[in-house]
Amino acid sequence: MIALIANLAMFLVEIGSGVRADSASLLADAIDFLGDAANYAVSLFVLGMGLQVRARAALLKALSMAAFGMGVLGLAGYRWMVGANPEPYTMGLVGTFALATNVGVAWMLYRWRAGDANMRSVWLCSRNDAIGNVLVIGAAVAVSLTASAWPDLVVAAFMAALALRSATAVGRQARDELAQEQAKVRVAEYQGPQ
Repeated sequence: MIALIANLAMFLVEIGSGVRADSASLLADAIDFLGDAANYAVSLFVLGMGLQVRARAALLKALSMAAFGMGVLGLAGYRWMVGANPEPYTMGLVGTFALATNVGVAWMLYRWRAGDANMRSVWLCSRNDAIGNVLVIGAAVAVSLTASAWPDLVVAAFMAALALRSATAVGRQARDELAQEQAKVRVAEYQGPQ
């Protein structure tokens, strides 16, 4: 629940800051915060349910992570075509605040990093966010030094690639868990009542 509230709060902070700073990487991170909040809500909802339900929820989350990745790639491409002029100081300040938030959430969720696909997706979201925040801060420094939007756009594209990679890993694990559960059901049906 703490992770859910923190992610919703950071979404609100970053969406406004990303628009004001004209930053694709901040906007990408804001959208990611919103997606993570939704993922945490789903995780809380299915927490006490069976593995099959949790694995299906993880598949849904993998699809949302993939959609985020594709959306951010589209955003970065659009910002490149229309031209962007990101403001590095806001990027750096908000990126630092977001990093502190995500490191705290990742630390809270660390013990579940090797759990089922549902819990692993929660951990991967937090880890990816912290990595993304470090990159946003680095992009802010690079934008300041080069007076170019390229670092901001490159970081946004990297965040998209990280989301797509995580979506693949979570989706694969969820499919494996579903297959194992279905195999157990078939064995139980074959053996009949005992």
